[in-house]
Amino acid sequence: MISGRAKRRNPFWGAGLILLLALILPLSVSSLCIGQAKEVNLLQSQIEKVIHRVDGVVGVAIKHLESGEEVKINGDTLFPMASTFKVPIMVEVFHQINEGKFGLDDEAEMTETDLHLGSGMLSSLQAPGIKLSIRNFITLMMIISDNSAADFLLQKVGVDNVNHRMEALGLTDIHIDRTCHQLIMDYFGMDYQKYKDYTLKDLRELLRSYDYESPAADEARALFNREAKDVCSPADMNSLLEKIFKAEMLDRETCDLMLQIMLRCQTGEKRLRGILPRGTRVAHKTGTIVTTVNDCGIIYLPDNRGHIVITVFSKEVEDETADMEKVIAEVARFAFDYFYFHGD
Repeated sequence: MISGRAKRRNPFWGAGLILLLALILPLSVSSLCIGQAKEVNLLQSQIEKVIHRVDGVVGVAIKHLESGEEVKINGDTLFPMASTFKVPIMVEVFHQINEGKFGLDDEAEMTETDLHLGSGMLSSLQAPGIKLSIRNFITLMMIISDNSAADFLLQKVGVDNVNHRMEALGLTDIHIDRTCHQLIMDYFGMDYQKYKDYTLKDLRELLRSYDYESPAADEARALFNREAKDVCSPADMNSLLEKIFKAEMLDRETCDLMLQIMLRCQTGEKRLRGILPRGTRVAHKTGTIVTTVNDCGIIYLPDNRGHIVITVFSKEVEDETADMEKVIAEVARFAFDYFYFHGD
């Protein structure tokens, strides 16, 4: 209450208040952004401490899809994909299905030479006598990392087509050069052109007499580690997974089917899923070859806290596989905790 004559209103009061607010509000928003950046930097610092334990090179790409916050460490460095290369194969298979080149429920029969070295179940069966739908080939490739299923699909869609698809999606760091079968033969220094038509039984017989300590074996491994084949950056693998999740490459129904298959992955229980809270859903794909231990996928945060796309790649790792798996698990848990409490 003002006594006596009313005070004349300062004609600059309104403009002054607006100016004051204009100065204060950007400062507040800027302070908020700086605060968020500091918190993300804390997450990055935690992850760096973990990966620095590794005797080797580790690359990490993490993104909370709802907030857009992300962390990258060696994010643009190229790493061997190992079996994570089955994700881009799956993507190309579904593209060609949508283009009408073949159907998800079309069946194909495997021959003796379609059974290949490495992980999976098909190599323990007898051919002829194995007849599966494309759907089942995809499922075996993704949930138990079956190499024979992966090679069968890769040969069906074509290596060049997978690479062209990745380029069309803007993912120029993803490149596939060979089948699982050829990759394993290269590791052993075996001439692929000479042995590619051998049956699995004959190849196993040859490998029984393989001298792992010989100079030739050492040279083959050294060459294998030097060659930049079947490589990808953590950033591009993360982008591929994000495009699947957001249905930015194919229709929603197809992308949801890919995610449902990846949610059933049975390998790598001690990697991304290793120390997450029980019941956490993770759609992912693992990869392991010699000095590389990988995992990539999407973590579904509980309580509607969003989704984390995460890729942890490695190369030249001298530690035991179990030690690298612990690192992947810890990185995933740090990301889970940060975005559960800070994500929008």
